[in-house]
Amino acid sequence: MPRRKSSIKRKRADKKKHLRNLRVKKELKKTLKKFQALVSANSIKEAQTLLKEVFSRFDKAAKKRIIHPKTADRKKSRLAKRLIKKT
Repeated sequence: MPRRKSSIKRKRADKKKHLRNLRVKKELKKTLKKFQALVSANSIKEAQTLLKEVFSRFDKAAKKRIIHPKTADRKKSRLAKRLIKKT
């Protein structure tokens, strides 16, 4: 248990950041699964519109360093390739 005032504050801030990161990851995974379901169901038009949102979520997560920026770029590239392959 932290004793110093700064340590207590740091722990409180870390908890808030952790919860924020979990929320962002959860939303990212949710939109990603929705996109993959649309691609599997051959709903290309809907998948294309959702792809913009998925890209946006990846970029925001990478900007906040919740996921590594290169991981975000790699996943975005693979999703785009998968969509192009279905068309």
